[in-house]
Amino acid sequence: MMFPHVLKLDVGGVPVEWLRWQDAATLYARNRVRWEAGDTRFSLRGGARPDGTRSSLDINAIIAVSDRSRRFERGRPPVSNKILFARDRHICLYCGNRFPVKDLTRDHVTPASRGGRDVYPNLATSCRACNARKDNRTPEEARMPLLALPFEPDMASYLLLLASGRRITGCQQAFLEAFADKRRRPS
Repeated sequence: MMFPHVLKLDVGGVPVEWLRWQDAATLYARNRVRWEAGDTRFSLRGGARPDGTRSSLDINAIIAVSDRSRRFERGRPPVSNKILFARDRHICLYCGNRFPVKDLTRDHVTPASRGGRDVYPNLATSCRACNARKDNRTPEEARMPLLALPFEPDMASYLLLLASGRRITGCQQAFLEAFADKRRRPS
């Protein structure tokens, strides 16, 4: 049977990463799980105990652990083309057409050669033709206005984008969507 990934939260409830079920089982065995969320659980069956009964472990689809993860400092997700293209829905932000991954490139809004950083707010999904046309210029200089403003996904949005193509549960998706929506609302 194929189990879904487990959503790991820090003890404060902030989404951190996706775990394989084996890593989640280790956290349970080491008594590192402090609380659980969501209504989806799955059971692992083990070997026989000395008394003849079979061991088992119930794992929740969303777990909070006692340590604070340092995987992403300051909650900033790492830049990758997979996440960038998913953020922009595989649409070139210059011409507006949708492309397969093989025909997409990472474009620096402010070119890297001119001090533009490799961070999500300075990156746009571009088709190869538009990237070549824009060349080493800003969108304004190339007269190629962006169709959407690039933004840095928060951790919940990042994990949703990363989950694309993975098997996740409805409660995991609902948790991440609610977390992302809460972060976007003005206080």
